[in-house]
Amino acid sequence: MTRTESTLPRWVFVLAAVGAGFVLLPLAAMTTRVDWLRFGELITSESSVAAFWLSLKTSGASTLACLILGVPMALVLARTRFPGQGIVRALVLLPLVLPPVVGGIALLYTFGRRGLLGATLEVMGLQIAFSTVAVIIAQTFVALPFLVVSLEGSLRTLGQRYEVVAATLGARPTTVLGRVTLPLVLPGLLSGAVLSFARSLGEFGATLTFAGSLQGVTRTLPLEIYLQREVDADAAVALSLVLVAIALAVIGLATRRAQVVS
Repeated sequence: MTRTESTLPRWVFVLAAVGAGFVLLPLAAMTTRVDWLRFGELITSESSVAAFWLSLKTSGASTLACLILGVPMALVLARTRFPGQGIVRALVLLPLVLPPVVGGIALLYTFGRRGLLGATLEVMGLQIAFSTVAVIIAQTFVALPFLVVSLEGSLRTLGQRYEVVAATLGARPTTVLGRVTLPLVLPGLLSGAVLSFARSLGEFGATLTFAGSLQGVTRTLPLEIYLQREVDADAAVALSLVLVAIALAVIGLATRRAQVVS
């Protein structure tokens, strides 16, 4: 294998190395504080195991919700033109820059008992706030823009040439979408889904504000880590490492599949 010479100036590599160190050094420092002799014990307590499985279930459910809602949103933003489109896009992407606590408050005043829709839902026998459903909603709220941004960018890069050809040959819009558009942007779709899952897995502020921290019901792994930090620092570090490992595994798997697809 031959080595390709880069035309980049050396200072770019220096800054890139500094940036990589900025990300990797804290993770390495965390591993030095893990009590490896008690690692299994620390991550298998009843509350930790409950938080672990709850996080995986809710993150998976919120990622599915992001796909169901985000794919149509990205398609509309990328393939149509309408008045106020820029404002709509900004509002869709707003959770990217909002503090999660603000998002939690907004959800609470929408779906809470005295919220905009909460009273109506309660009459119907549905109480969303401070439930597992609230966790999924909070995670979806903060993660949805990641999928929309990723997929919209892929759709704009792809263009509409192949879709126009398929339509010219008589394919219906749904057929064009399912057999032409989505397969061609599958790498971008996978990337968006992974980003949404990772964001859901690490969600803290909106979940705590809107869903609370009830063991086995709404206490996800980030909430459990925060709680353990106050009572058992070793357990908090061990659980943090588990969360990092899950995120790395998901990203690695998705990257490999995206490379195979592309």
